[in-house]
Amino acid sequence: MKARIRLMIRVVVLIVLAFTVMQCTKSPQRVGVDVSKEKVGGESSKFLSVVGNWVIVDDGGKQVMAVDGRQWQKGQPAGGLAEKAREIYGSRHEEFIDNVKAFAYFPYAVAKEFEDFHDGEISVRFKLVAGQLDQCAGILFNLKPNGDYLAVRFNGKEDNVVLWTFNQGKRSFVKKGSENVPLEMNQWHTLQISVKGTNLQASLNGKHLLDYTLAEPVSGKVGLWSKTDSVSYFDDFTVSK
Repeated sequence: MKARIRLMIRVVVLIVLAFTVMQCTKSPQRVGVDVSKEKVGGESSKFLSVVGNWVIVDDGGKQVMAVDGRQWQKGQPAGGLAEKAREIYGSRHEEFIDNVKAFAYFPYAVAKEFEDFHDGEISVRFKLVAGQLDQCAGILFNLKPNGDYLAVRFNGKEDNVVLWTFNQGKRSFVKKGSENVPLEMNQWHTLQISVKGTNLQASLNGKHLLDYTLAEPVSGKVGLWSKTDSVSYFDDFTVSK
């Protein structure tokens, strides 16, 4: 009887160990936002356009997200901001709206699919199309109910990747990538960030360019980001956890 019990205990221990190994080694869960079937010329049903003019466009036969800043001179929240803010944060939307207006030079759209991004990776393909003042494309993350957020972006006017923080109506430079990387206009490129605890990394076209230790772990909504008169296309927005 004792031998049988010992055998059963060993079997249970082996099963638990095997399950633990599987959990530790399994591939990250990847969730992509597919806009390929969205209506060209309209807003996306997958993203909430909070600031700026975001529409679905046809790019060589494929539907992609686009931000068009050419008629966006002084900065303005997107149409229906109150309703969109209420959809994101419910009764807490008023403070959110106030901070959005303070950041109105920086268009962004929130991905509806992801309620609260913690540790993981975010990647997006982008194409810089036009822009006299700026040629920007970026990833927005850590978006809070009061409108504060973080953004990692590439600027074609400066050829660099930079981490910015947007806090209580003030934009602050945090850190620039380790080197400048000129990119061709009207070509697709990939921007990726990785977050683990307070450790943030960013890469461009697979090249690791930025490391930074955040003040606190990331927790918030995510999306697409741009600046002033940039005309930029986005595709394959993907979150891995």
